[in-house]
Amino acid sequence: MDLTIVEYPDKRLREESKEVVTFDHKLHQLLDAMYPLMNNTNGIGLAAIQVAHPIRALILNIPDEEGNQPDENLLEIINPVVIETRGETTYQEGCLSVPQFYEDIKRHEFIKINYQDRFGNTKILEAEDLLAIAIQHEMDHLEGILFIDKLSYTRRKKFEKEYKKLQKERKAKK
Repeated sequence: MDLTIVEYPDKRLREESKEVVTFDHKLHQLLDAMYPLMNNTNGIGLAAIQVAHPIRALILNIPDEEGNQPDENLLEIINPVVIETRGETTYQEGCLSVPQFYEDIKRHEFIKINYQDRFGNTKILEAEDLLAIAIQHEMDHLEGILFIDKLSYTRRKKFEKEYKKLQKERKAKK
């Protein structure tokens, strides 16, 4: 399965993802194809909507202390639902769909979710720090929300100007 990352301002990123009801070979193929794409683009998380599949599925692999992302640390989260949050933290986020742009975003520092794995088994996950932030970031994608939507009005205007300039520079290099 050949996947590419959908980039802002593509309207597909604004779609609300649909619940996964069939846990079959097609879903497994998609998840399996998302993982190398995420790794090859230096990502730590990727929602299915970011590869033009509007389903409630995401993957995460938080780097360890050495910066490695071993396969056994991969999380596949299907149909996530937040059941508890605590605290607040700010983290400089980036996004594979908004390349080369980073911004401080406020998130909950602890999150507890209910979700399903690739086989439809129900699980509960408690997360804090970077994992909690990454889960919230990817879950926002499932609702059609990008991290830039959380910027203040003036910062968002500045972002739009900077991003258009970056896009022009990228096109000129091609």
